[in-house]
Amino acid sequence: MPRQSASLDAATPERIAATALAIIDTDGPGALSFRTLAARLGVAHATVQRRCTDLAGLLDLCADHLAAELPGLPPGTDWAEATETRFRALYTALTAHPGLLALRGSRPWLGPRLLGRLVEPQLADSVAAGMTPGEAMTAYRRMYLLTLGSATFVDHRDPGGSMALTRRALAALDPEEFPVLTGHLPEILPAVVDHEVYHGALRQLVLAAGPGLRGTT
Repeated sequence: MPRQSASLDAATPERIAATALAIIDTDGPGALSFRTLAARLGVAHATVQRRCTDLAGLLDLCADHLAAELPGLPPGTDWAEATETRFRALYTALTAHPGLLALRGSRPWLGPRLLGRLVEPQLADSVAAGMTPGEAMTAYRRMYLLTLGSATFVDHRDPGGSMALTRRALAALDPEEFPVLTGHLPEILPAVVDHEVYHGALRQLVLAAGPGLRGTT
């Protein structure tokens, strides 16, 4: 019984998620498997599988583990400030784990922590600020898709590698057919990995939604 108890302690959802993310971040998304994860935790393969059922369940566990990093904001926080703070925090969490994004693909992020720390409070704040539920959801989806897409399509943990890949691709183009892309690489390449591209776009979305709010001062 003590050995079984120790095994269960080593295979808590939090430890499973944290260990799985460590494997993905260190060894790449292809290295994640139940057997590798179980070995890293020091438990039986079946123990991990009982906790997660399948790979999709494991990835859901990892995604919801990340949601714990999202901030809780005090009531009455300015809508624009709260919105930008929440989505910037989500972007930071996602860009830290590009391998998880690659593995999840198009699967929705609907874990209870994400719903409780991001979706529900964001929608509630938007409705309180004067949006209809439909308008609140539309605004949320715009910012969510911007955040997820911005985090997914560039590996911000390796900006040098991302810029090198882009440089090689653009350098192979015909300068006569693509004069802007090939003739302005020093100006174009930094924008590929610049976090401010996302931050600026998010700010624009927030400002665009703000003037339409009813009941704000």
